[in-house]
Amino acid sequence: MLSMALLHFPLSSAFSFHGAALPSTNYQPSFTMLKYVVVERGMCIKASIQTQSGDVIVRQCANYNPPLWKDDFIQSLHNEFRGETYRRRFSQLKEQVQTLLKEESDSLEQLELIDALQKLGISYHFESEIKNILQRISNKSLKEDRKKNSLYATSLEFRLLRQHQFDIYEGVFNAFKDEMGNLKTCSYEDINEMLSLYEASFLSTKGETILEEAKCFAVKYLNEFIKSSKDELKVEIVEHALKLPLHWRIERLEARWSIDIYERIGTLNPILLEIAKLDFNMVQSIYQEDLKYASSWWRDTELGEKMSFARDQLMENFYWTVGIGFEPELSYFRRMGTKIVTLITMIDDVYDVYGTLDELKLFTTAIQRWDIGAMDQLPEYLKQCFFTLYNSINEIAYEALINHGVDVMQYLKKVWGDLCKSYLIESNWHHSGYKPTLEEYMNNAWISVAGPLMLVHSYIFVSAQISKQELERLTKYEDTIRWSSTIMRLANDLLTPLNEQNIGDVPKSIQCYMNETGTSEKNARVYIKHMVDELWKKLNEYDDEKLVSSQPFVKMPKNLARISQCMYQYGEGDTLDHNKTKESVVSLLVTPIIIH
Repeated sequence: MLSMALLHFPLSSAFSFHGAALPSTNYQPSFTMLKYVVVERGMCIKASIQTQSGDVIVRQCANYNPPLWKDDFIQSLHNEFRGETYRRRFSQLKEQVQTLLKEESDSLEQLELIDALQKLGISYHFESEIKNILQRISNKSLKEDRKKNSLYATSLEFRLLRQHQFDIYEGVFNAFKDEMGNLKTCSYEDINEMLSLYEASFLSTKGETILEEAKCFAVKYLNEFIKSSKDELKVEIVEHALKLPLHWRIERLEARWSIDIYERIGTLNPILLEIAKLDFNMVQSIYQEDLKYASSWWRDTELGEKMSFARDQLMENFYWTVGIGFEPELSYFRRMGTKIVTLITMIDDVYDVYGTLDELKLFTTAIQRWDIGAMDQLPEYLKQCFFTLYNSINEIAYEALINHGVDVMQYLKKVWGDLCKSYLIESNWHHSGYKPTLEEYMNNAWISVAGPLMLVHSYIFVSAQISKQELERLTKYEDTIRWSSTIMRLANDLLTPLNEQNIGDVPKSIQCYMNETGTSEKNARVYIKHMVDELWKKLNEYDDEKLVSSQPFVKMPKNLARISQCMYQYGEGDTLDHNKTKESVVSLLVTPIIIH
C-alpha cells in the first residue's frame, strides 16, 4: 500500500520532520518536497531539497525508533553486589569449587563438572585447573579403549577436548555405527545422549564426514523428540539447543539461561549454583558502571540529537562488547569498544540512509586523509560526525602511546579508511542500481560489516603489550578475522526478509545468490546457512594463539561471530524479534538474579 503526500513551503532555517532536524548546509534551499511512503514496518521518509541554484538534494530517513534506554535510566542503574561481604563469600565458594576440581574422581564426573562450570559462566575462574584435568583425560584416553564409553560420555569428552584445542579424532564415533556404517538409530532413550552428540558435532573441521553425519542424525532425532515428548522442561532445553548450539553462543547470556534451567532441574551441586548467581550479579555491577561511562560520553557528544536520522542504540552497542569480551577485568575494552560500535552505527547510517553520493565521496576522502582541514568541504552534519570520530580515535591512539609506548595511529587510520571505502562501494552500487555477484558482494561485505575494524581496536584495548608486528598482521586481515567477520555479515543477512530491506540497502548475499542461480529465497537461505557452517569449520581448525600473543584477545574473533549470531537469532522466518532482544539486554545488564 502506497500513500503519497507532496508539500511545498518556504524555508528560512533548518526544518524537521518526525522530530529529526535536517542539518543546515552551505546550500540555501528555497522550498522542500517531502514524500511519505508507508511500508509494513513503519514509515520511510524521503525529503528532496531544491536549492536556489536549482540543485536538488535528496535525503532519506529510515525513521528508526528512539532509544529504549535513555541516559537518565542508565545512570540510575544500581546493583548492590559490589560490597566486601559478597567478595568474601565468593572467595569461600571459589575455594570449595577448586576442591571439587582437585578430587580424583571418574573422568565423566570431571567432564560434567567442567561442562557445568562453562554453562554457568564461571569456568574463567578455574582455567588452569580445567586445563590440567583435560590434559590428564587426553593422556589417559590415548592409552585406553574409548569403545567402553557411552555415546554421551564420548560426545562430551570430544567437545570439551576440541574446544580447548586438544587433539581428538572424529573416529571415536565409529564405535556407535552399525555394520552398514550408519549411526545406530536405536537404544538412545536418554535425550542427553543425542544432545551431547549434537553439541559435539559443531566442533567439526572441514572434511570430517562422520561428524557431519552425526549432526544430521542428531538434529532429526531432536526434532522428532520435540514433537512427541510431553516433558516440557526437556523440550525447552532441546529447543534452546536447536536455535543455536553451545559452541555458537556467548557465555554470559548462556550463563543466565543455564542458571535458571539448573535451578529448575534441581540436581546440581548447590555450591555451583550459588557461586554462579553471585558471579553473575557481581560482574553485572561492573557492566553497569562501564555502561554509565559510555552513556555519559555519548550524551556529551550530542550526536544522538544532531544526527537524529541515525540509530541511537547505545545499550545494544554495549551489549555487543559484552559478547566479545565479558570478563570483569575488560572494563576499558567495553567502555572504548562501545564508543567504536556507536560511531560505526552512526557512520553506517550516513552511508546507507542519509548522505548524498557526493557527500559520501567527500567524507571518505576526509577519513582517508585524516586531516582536520578536510572538514571544510563537508556539510555541517558530517563535520560534527567527522570531528567526534577524529577526536575519539586520536584519544585512543594517545592513550596507547602513553600506556604502551607504541604509535598505533597508522593502523587505526587504515581500518577506518578501509571501512569507509567499503561503504562507498556499496553506496555506488545502490545509487547506480548495480547488482553485484555473490563473490563481489562477499569480497566487500566482510569489511563493510565492520568486524575487522572492531577486532583491530579490540586488540589495542585488551593487550598488556602492543606489538607493531602483530598490528601489521591484524590490519592485513588474517584468515580468522575474515572468517569471523564473514559470519557476522551472513548472520545479519539471514535476519531480514527480502521484502523488509532497509532504505539504502544493496542486494544482500541471499539476493546475490538468487540473482545468480535463479533459485528461491528459501533455497538461498539454506545455502547461506551452509556457508556459515563451513566458516565455523575453518575457525574450529584455526589455532587461536597463532594470531597474537595477547591472551585476552585470542578468543575475540570467535566471540565476534558468536555475538553476531546471538544478536540475529531471534524470530520466526529469520525476522528479528525486538522484544526478545530487549529481554536479553535487560536480563544481562539490568536485572540481577535473586539469591535466596
